[in-house]
Amino acid sequence: MFSHVTLGTNDWPRAQSFWEAIMTVLAQPVLFEHEHGIAYGEPTGPKIFVGPAFDGQLATSGNGTHVAFHAKDRATVDAFHAAALQHGGTDEGSPGLRPHYHPNYYGAYVRDPDGNKLQAVCHSKHG
Repeated sequence: MFSHVTLGTNDWPRAQSFWEAIMTVLAQPVLFEHEHGIAYGEPTGPKIFVGPAFDGQLATSGNGTHVAFHAKDRATVDAFHAAALQHGGTDEGSPGLRPHYHPNYYGAYVRDPDGNKLQAVCHSKHG
């Protein structure tokens, strides 16, 4: 359904270690990078771009908006959350089951250094 998602940062050097850490945990390759940002993903698959706002104005995070990444297993969700917190992110929901979505929904929520809300989720019963 999606080609890509773009999230803004106002300070790429500050945000860089955060993004490198969580994308490594999620096994997402660098597609390309430049001095002000980066893109992760495969050329023909979904991608995420992180960088300054295209219009040159300050990047802002959206209230009610978040990006959820598939995790291969629950241990990856746990590692995503830990890596995010170790690299300048803030907790928005510790790893755990959220059966109000479905019985096997295991997720964790964080905010990146610019306030963008992110999630890693595993939908598998075993993992």
